[in-house]
Amino acid sequence: MSVLINIDVDNLEKATRFYCQALGLTVGRRFDGAAELLGRGAPIYLLEKAAGTGAFPGGAQRDYRRHWTPVHLDFAVGDLPDALVRAEAAGAKLEHDIEAKAWGRIAMLADPFGNGFCLIEFTGRGYDEIAL
Repeated sequence: MSVLINIDVDNLEKATRFYCQALGLTVGRRFDGAAELLGRGAPIYLLEKAAGTGAFPGGAQRDYRRHWTPVHLDFAVGDLPDALVRAEAAGAKLEHDIEAKAWGRIAMLADPFGNGFCLIEFTGRGYDEIAL
């Protein structure tokens, strides 16, 4: 089994530029209303969906203001300050500055489409520092 990451956006070209610039991804294949981004452990697919359209039958409508979901993306980076500068230059909004943890450092951000994500930099043994 493999994992595919799909991110709904209301402007495919703007989202493609953002994720390529902010995270150093490259465009793979293009589809009608979608783009494949490569360069991380799993491909990321940007899916153009208009604001106000249903997220699923009978469900909530898409709203691209900042929102919360229990599923989010963490991007492991080698140099957190550098990655943060790159993400903000591409349009990310810093929501919580770099914070030190036992396993490394983390910065919390939002993309221009309302999706939260984190940049993390592992130090020492990474998550093994806190594993039980």
